[in-house]
Amino acid sequence: MSSLSTHVLDAVRGAPAAGVPVVLYAQRDGAWQSSGSGTTDADGRIAELAGDLSQGTYRVVFETATYFAASGTSAFYPEVVVTFVVEEERHVHVPLLLSPFAYTTYRGS
Repeated sequence: MSSLSTHVLDAVRGAPAAGVPVVLYAQRDGAWQSSGSGTTDADGRIAELAGDLSQGTYRVVFETATYFAASGTSAFYPEVVVTFVVEEERHVHVPLLLSPFAYTTYRGS
């Protein structure tokens, strides 16, 4: 089985994005089912959003509106959705580099 972690960095502040709610969904029989959730810590991390991920398709939803609203920042994207596939047993890391008007992600290690 695989495990999942994430890390969110605020590119404008040049600092970790603490307090970002994150929800993990698994696709089962064509429907998305909640499989875990958490909130980024002071270092912008969730060390283990989910453990024991089997092979399949998953979706991580970063609730960015909550994060930006806490600082009074207007933002274009109220959420960031990253869909990915687990094909082999390994640790999966999904980092997010965030600003109010852009974001990027990649397969981390």
